[in-house]
Amino acid sequence: MRTVIWLVLLFAVAVVAALVLGRNDGLASFYWNGWRLDVSLNLFLLVLVGSCFAFVTAIQTLHSLTSLPRRAREWRLAQRERTAQLALRESLAEFFGARYGRAQKAAQRALSIHSQTPDLSQDAGFLALGHLLAASSAHRLQDRRRRDEQLQLALDVSRRSASTRPQEEGALLLAAEWALDDRDASRALELLTDLSPGVARRTQALRLKLQASRLAKQSLEALRTARLLAKHQGFSKVAAQGLLRSLAFEALDGARDVDQLRTVWLQLDGADRRDVLVAARAAQRAGLLGAPDDGRGWLRPFWDDVAEMPADERMVLAEALVQVLPGLGPEWLQRLELSVQRFPRDKYLAYALGHALAERQLWGKARLMLEQVCDDREMSAAARRRSWLMLAQMADHDGNQERRARCHEAAALVQ
Repeated sequence: MRTVIWLVLLFAVAVVAALVLGRNDGLASFYWNGWRLDVSLNLFLLVLVGSCFAFVTAIQTLHSLTSLPRRAREWRLAQRERTAQLALRESLAEFFGARYGRAQKAAQRALSIHSQTPDLSQDAGFLALGHLLAASSAHRLQDRRRRDEQLQLALDVSRRSASTRPQEEGALLLAAEWALDDRDASRALELLTDLSPGVARRTQALRLKLQASRLAKQSLEALRTARLLAKHQGFSKVAAQGLLRSLAFEALDGARDVDQLRTVWLQLDGADRRDVLVAARAAQRAGLLGAPDDGRGWLRPFWDDVAEMPADERMVLAEALVQVLPGLGPEWLQRLELSVQRFPRDKYLAYALGHALAERQLWGKARLMLEQVCDDREMSAAARRRSWLMLAQMADHDGNQERRARCHEAAALVQ
C-alpha cells in the first residue's frame, strides 16, 4: 500500500513539473567581469534545488562525523544501562521464584554495573531498588548483617532527593516487617513512627503496627489500630468484630489492680463498652480483683435492655453477673425477677436469679432455683459446679453437714 501511494505521488509530481516547466521559456542571466551567461530558467531551478540538497547533505554528513564520539559514548551507556536493567529484572524473577541466593547475586551485579558507570550512578531510584532487593534476599537467607547493610544503603540513597520518596517509604515498611520477623517489637514501632502521617495510615502500615503493638503487649494501642483497620475495611466485618473483642479482652486481662482496670475501661472506645461480651469480661475481671460494685455498674445498662438481646448474650451477661454478686443491692432482685418473668424458659437468667437470692440470704427460693440448675445437663459445667458449691454453702449455714458433703461431692463430679 505504501508503494502505491509513493507511485501516485511521483506521477503527480511529474504531471505538475510537465505542466509548469514544459512551457517555461524564461532565461537566467549571470554577469561577471564583462561576461554574460544565459541559461534556461528550468536548468537554473534544477541546479539550485540540487545545490541546496547537496549542501544540506554535506552539513548532515559533517555533523554525523563530529558527533560520532558522543553517539558512541551514548550507545555504550545505553548498553550498560540495558545490562543493569536486565540484571535487576533477573533478580526480581529469581526472588519471586524463591532462589534467593541467585537473586542476591543478580542484584549485586546490577548495582556493580551502576557504580562503575558514573553517568548511571546518579539514578538513585534504581540504586535504592537494587539495595532493597539485595536486602530482601539476605533476609530470606537469614543473613541479618548483610540485610541491615543493604537496607541502610537503600535508605541513604533514597533520602538524596524527593523523587525517591516511594523507595524510602518501602524501605521503612520492609524494615518494620523484618523487625517483626525478628520479634523486635520496639524496633518495628520505632520504624513505623518515622513514617509520614500519610504513609502511616496505609493499610500495610496499620497491619504492621497492629502486629508490633500486640507483640509489645500494648493492647490498647493495638485496639485503636485494629479499629482504624476495620474503618479502612482491612478486615471483613465478622473478623473485625472478633479481633476487636479479643484485643479488648487482652487489655482488660492485663489489668493488675482495680485502678488499672478502671483506667483501661475508660480508655476503651464507646463501641467496645457497648459490647456485652467486653462488658461481661470487664465485670468478671472486676470480680476477681475485688471490685464487684464496678462490675455490676458496667453490666447494669445491658440488664435494662436485656429484652432486646439474643439468647447467647443473655447467657454471657448472666454468668458475668453471678461473679460480681457480693454486695448486691435489693434493686437487682426486682430487675432479675422481671427478666425471668419475661423469659421464663431462659435457664441462665434463672441461674443468675438463684445466686442473687442466695446472696440476699433468701435461702428457700434460692435453693429451689439452684437445684433446678444443678439437675439441668444442658447448663455449662462451670454454672452447675458453682450452683452445687452455693448449695453446699447454704447447707453449711443450716448445719446440715451430710447435705453439705453430698453437694461438694456432686460439684467435684461435674464435667
